[in-house]
Amino acid sequence: MLPTRRLRRRAMQRHANRLLVAATAIAMLGGCSLAPTYHTPALPPMPASFKEAGTAWQVAQPADQLPRGNWWTVYSDDALSQLEGKLDADNPGLAAALARYDTARAFESQLGSGLFPSLDFSANPQRDRQSNNRPLRGSGQPDEYDADTAGVSASFDLDLWGRIRNEVSEGHAQSQAAQADLASAKLSLEAQLADDYVRLRGYDIQTGILQNTLRAYQRALDLTENRHAGGIASGMDVSRAQAQLHDAQAQVTEVMAQRALTEHAIAALIGEPASSFSLAANTQQLQVPVTPPGVPSTLLERRPDIAAAERRVFAANAGIGVARAAFFPDLSLSGSYGFQNTGFGNLLGIGNRFWSLGPLATLNLFDAGLRRAQLRQAHAEFDEASADYRQVVLAAFRDVEDNLVLLRDLGVEADQEDQAVVAAQKTQSIATNRYREGIVNYLDVVTAQTAALSAQRDAQTLRTRRLQASVDLIRALGGGWTREQAGMVAQASGK
Repeated sequence: MLPTRRLRRRAMQRHANRLLVAATAIAMLGGCSLAPTYHTPALPPMPASFKEAGTAWQVAQPADQLPRGNWWTVYSDDALSQLEGKLDADNPGLAAALARYDTARAFESQLGSGLFPSLDFSANPQRDRQSNNRPLRGSGQPDEYDADTAGVSASFDLDLWGRIRNEVSEGHAQSQAAQADLASAKLSLEAQLADDYVRLRGYDIQTGILQNTLRAYQRALDLTENRHAGGIASGMDVSRAQAQLHDAQAQVTEVMAQRALTEHAIAALIGEPASSFSLAANTQQLQVPVTPPGVPSTLLERRPDIAAAERRVFAANAGIGVARAAFFPDLSLSGSYGFQNTGFGNLLGIGNRFWSLGPLATLNLFDAGLRRAQLRQAHAEFDEASADYRQVVLAAFRDVEDNLVLLRDLGVEADQEDQAVVAAQKTQSIATNRYREGIVNYLDVVTAQTAALSAQRDAQTLRTRRLQASVDLIRALGGGWTREQAGMVAQASGK
């Protein structure tokens, strides 16, 4: 009996040693990954400065001077700040983007669970009946009996080729991309709200201009009617003055209609019904802020859409590793321990225990080209993501340059239009005085009035467009978003 026990212990020791050697080899292979070494897709050479910025916009440390966080505060408007706060809290589109980000994070957590063993407990109290014609059934066996089982089982995928780790890396990168998408959606909606608010304020000022013009036209009509009553002016002069007044009234109606539509758009952005939302008119001019764009290389760090595109390239690169791992054997360890009896005696008795422990290796021998097709697909998805990244970067540079040139040229155009306003108002005053003195007919007055009103409205339109261009420039530069806030520092290297 004693030699038999020794033999059993030696056999168990040899088995344990083999398992230890296998575990050591597996641990050495555990760091293996078949994903290619990641490099951010190559871009065209970065210019030293933005072409349309001019020397006044080049600064030594642009990242410190760009607006951060609540970037709209550069306009120093309390109403705008309140609206932006409501947008962040109540906008449905932003809530949907947040839900997509939460979905990506939950999926990342699902993938991460594959790095750990799974442990299950099962209990199966069961009542059975044997067939009378069961083959090899003994004569003493009962027709009905209990079969009770209780135990635990564990399994662990050894992930020798990095399939699970690459899936986790891919999921993490997609989660980061979703976070950047959320920031991009937030920035876009904030900029849209600021753009609508600037437009609404422009309509308020346009309404003020038209109301002042209406009062001037009414005085001109009164003058013409008095002159006509005195036999000095013709009926044609009166009809021209009336036409001029009614045309200005129609312009007021059009501007008020456009203002109402813009107000409705703002209501939708902040999550309020248009029927119960209103903004008081405000004719105070907003000032165009100075927003230095800095050096072009910082744009790659400040644009959330660029960060999202880069993270998707990284995810596609990890997907190649997942596809490659399918060509190699999958090895897992599983074990179980429990108790089983047929309903007699103590279920947890030592004699009723069972256990199993061992590895499981699987290797697909034939799949009709499925894995090779999946690998080609993974490479193609990486190429697509890389091309999308380069496209987003090029579009970002164009976006900045477009708004820089708009700010610069609209500023020059606004100055020129202001000079036109001064000249047109002077012409209108001279024409009115000369008409009052009977030197010119009323057609000259109408022409001068039309030119003056048109110049004033054009000047205000240019100021509104400049403000909108400044909003779009801040959006193009990434607003207050930073990669550091999204935890993406050093992620370009795949770390």
